[in-house]
Amino acid sequence: MDTTEHDTLVIGAGAAGLHAARLLAERDIDHLVIDAGARVGDTWRERYRSLRLFTPRRWAELPGIPLGIGYFAYPTGTQFADYLQRCAAAIGSPLLMSTRVSRVSLDADGRFRLALSTGAQLVAAHVVVAAGAHRVPLVPPFAGDLDPAIRTVHSLDYHGPEDFAPGPVLVVGAGNSGTDIALEAAATGHPTTLAGRHPGQVPGRIDTPVGNLIAGIFIRRLRGLTLDTERGRRFAAEHRGHGVNLVRNHVSDLDRAGVRRIGRVNGVADGRPIVDGERMDAATIVWCTGSRPDLAFLDIPAAFGAGGWPDHERGIATHVPGLAFVGLPFQYSVASPTLMGMGRDAEYVVARLSEQVPATAAPVRA
Repeated sequence: MDTTEHDTLVIGAGAAGLHAARLLAERDIDHLVIDAGARVGDTWRERYRSLRLFTPRRWAELPGIPLGIGYFAYPTGTQFADYLQRCAAAIGSPLLMSTRVSRVSLDADGRFRLALSTGAQLVAAHVVVAAGAHRVPLVPPFAGDLDPAIRTVHSLDYHGPEDFAPGPVLVVGAGNSGTDIALEAAATGHPTTLAGRHPGQVPGRIDTPVGNLIAGIFIRRLRGLTLDTERGRRFAAEHRGHGVNLVRNHVSDLDRAGVRRIGRVNGVADGRPIVDGERMDAATIVWCTGSRPDLAFLDIPAAFGAGGWPDHERGIATHVPGLAFVGLPFQYSVASPTLMGMGRDAEYVVARLSEQVPATAAPVRA
């Protein structure tokens, strides 16, 4: 059986992958987009139901494809998932859904070979990894020492108040997701504590026209903090591993809702989390402690540098010709893994890849 060949394979049909697909389609480059979800946008459908984006509509849209909401409105996660599905239809790129990439390796001729969960194999001259920046949940090492009677859930797996056990809720991590979930826990009657460093907050209320415009100014600032500027490199060094400022929620909202705010959880004693020597009682702990991309399928050692992180320049792999990334944290700017930054990164990546001469060889046989 012939192994299917393409010029470019895009791994991931989220916003980053669709940005890349749109640009490949505009250049009439043969490509295929592969995604594990049954539908485009399913990653957003899997997030907590109350999620509402804080990226202004004009920064969240793909070029030429309107979101279909008010100028100053913000989409919910489900609305944005449906929007991405419409984008995929408008772009018209070939999609291979409900299919996981099990392994990406290099053939002897320098082309990429992808083994799929279906048992099929694909070969390509170029691969764009757009598999998402938030796929593997991160929790502190001491999480395993907690009393098993405490219900624990990571923000990536949290769906709604039904995930709380009766009783007090401790949310660990005071960023945007953490404050969203803490406010939801308090609103549904749970005594709620929020642990973590306050990351600062965007001034004003983004759900007003003036606040929406202020949010746009804040976004331009984030996009301007690039790794080819001294300010951008300094910001990356100081904030890597931390979320951005609170955008929608304010400390006053937490106080008004009765959410108790404390410092960082720094250990476990007798099965209970410890903060500044105080043992905390909680029926549920929600870890809002970050996540990372899942790149375990990428079986190309030269693609990685120190610390197991992709070795790249603005998304173009440094030592693996034809390999690129879109949507990595700090790929080029603070905004790179966000809706407001990945489009610019995709433009650079596709332009660079299109300059590379594809590998040539006889047809590969599986």
